[in-house]
Amino acid sequence: MLTLKKTINQMSKVVVIGAGIGGLTAGALLAKHGYEVMILDQGIVPGGCASTFSRRGFTFDVGATQVAGLEPGGIHHRIFAELEIELPPATFCDPACAVFLPGESTPIAVWRDRQKWQAEREQQFPGSEKLWQLFKFLFDISWQFQSRDPVLPPRNFWDFYQLISALRLDTFLTVPFTLMTVGDALRLFGLKDRRLKTFLDLQLKLYSQVNADETALLYAATALSVSQSPQGLYHLQGSMQVLSDRLVSGLAKFGGELKMRHTVTKIDTESGKVTGITIKNDKTGEIWTEKAEHVVANVTAQNLVKLVDDPNMTNYKARVGKLPESSGAFVIYLGVSQDAIPPNCPPHLQFLYNYNDPIGEMNSLFVSVSKPGDGRAPEGKATIIASSFTEVQQWWSGNEKDYQQLKNDYTAKAIARLSEYFNLTSETIIHQETATPRTFARFTAREQGIVGGIGQRVSTFGPFGFATRTPINHLWLVGDSTHPGEGTAGVSYSALTAVRQLTIDS
Repeated sequence: MLTLKKTINQMSKVVVIGAGIGGLTAGALLAKHGYEVMILDQGIVPGGCASTFSRRGFTFDVGATQVAGLEPGGIHHRIFAELEIELPPATFCDPACAVFLPGESTPIAVWRDRQKWQAEREQQFPGSEKLWQLFKFLFDISWQFQSRDPVLPPRNFWDFYQLISALRLDTFLTVPFTLMTVGDALRLFGLKDRRLKTFLDLQLKLYSQVNADETALLYAATALSVSQSPQGLYHLQGSMQVLSDRLVSGLAKFGGELKMRHTVTKIDTESGKVTGITIKNDKTGEIWTEKAEHVVANVTAQNLVKLVDDPNMTNYKARVGKLPESSGAFVIYLGVSQDAIPPNCPPHLQFLYNYNDPIGEMNSLFVSVSKPGDGRAPEGKATIIASSFTEVQQWWSGNEKDYQQLKNDYTAKAIARLSEYFNLTSETIIHQETATPRTFARFTAREQGIVGGIGQRVSTFGPFGFATRTPINHLWLVGDSTHPGEGTAGVSYSALTAVRQLTIDS
C-alpha cells in the first residue's frame, strides 16, 4: 500500500492538465486523499498516448502497446490497491519482443524466463555474458532502490530526506556507473560485436529514445531487464484504454472531475506561485479562469514552458530550449484477416532492415499484433500496428501537398516492409490508417507531436533530470519528461512522486 500524508486542508483545489496515465494517476490519488480535483484534457477520450480508437470493428492502441508494473509490488499494482479498484486483466508478453536483424529470418527472442533468456543471448551474442550480468546486478539494486520511492532529482530538504531514506549500502555500488553509458560498458568489456550493438541500439531507442552510446547505463539496466520474471511486460485484455478507464473510475469514485475537450491555454502565476489556469472550452469557445492552489501538468517539458509566463522560469526555459530534438513517430494501423498473420507470431516484433542506415525513418519498425480473443479484432481478424521513429521537422515544413506526398511515401514503404513478414494483400487488408507527428500533435497536444519524452542520456536521467517540482511554487510536472522516464509505469512513478510532494507542501 502507498503511504501518503493526509492533509489538514482536505478541500484544496488541484487542477491537473492532461488526462494521460500520469495525469489520471495523480488526479485519482489526490482525490482519494481529500483534494478537490479537476482534470482537463483537450482530447476526445482520456489516456493520451495510451488511448485507443476504433474502426470497422477493430480497436487500435494509439501509441503504447505494453504495460509494466502489474505484478505484486509493481507500481500499477500499488496504485490500484490504494484506489481500491481492480487491475485490468492481462497476460504476459512472452517473448516480450522478437527482434529481427538485417538479413536474418530467425529472431532474437527476449524471453520472460530468466534462464531461457540467458540461453538465448549466449547463443545470439557469444562472449557477452559479463555485460548482461552487469545489467542484472545494476537492475536488482536499482529496482529495490526505486521501490522505496526516492525523489529524483531532489529540490528541497524533504526531497533530499526521501532520497537519503531510500538509500542502502548496496545502492552505493551503483555510484561508479552513474556517469556511464551502455556504449561505455561495451568498451569496458571489449565487446565489438555488431549484432550485439545493433540489438542494444534497437531496444534502447524504443525505451530511452536514444541509442546505446547515449543511453545512461543505470536506465538501460532497468529497461533491458524489466521484461524478465518476476517482473514482465503485459498485454492488456481489450486494449490499452482499459488502464485509463480504470483510473477514471478511481477518480470518479473519490469525487474527482474529468473534463474532456477543454484546453488549458495558460498557467496563471503571481510572485512565483500558481494561482490558477486559463481554460478554453473547445466545444463552445468559452474562455475563463479557474482558481487553484496547485496545478499538476501532465505535459511535456516543451509544452510546459509555453504555458507559463513568469520570470522564475527563465533558466528552466533556457534548459528546455537546449535539449536535443525529440523524435516523432510514423504509425500505420492495419485491420487484417487472420490469414495475414504468420503462425505462432509473437505479439511484439522489431525489425531492422539495413545495418548502414539509422534507426527510424522506416529502416526500423516496432510492430504489435493482436491475439485471437483479446478484444482488439472481430473473430477471424487481427490488428497490426507498426511504428517507426521519425525526425519531426520534416512533417511540419512545406505545404499540404508536400505533407501528403511524404505520408504516402512512408505508407507505401511501411506496407512493403511489413509484407516481407506478413501476408499483406488487397484481400487481407481490411482497414488501413496512418498517423504522423502532425496527427499526434492534434490528438495528444504534445509539442510538434513528439513521442517518448526526453532521451534518457546521462545528462537527463535520475539526479540530472527534470524534477517533478518546477521553479514555480505549487506547479508540478509529471509524465515522461521526469524521472524515471517513459512508459505507463514510468509516468505513474512520476505521478506518485508529485502527489507525495504536493501533500507535504499543502
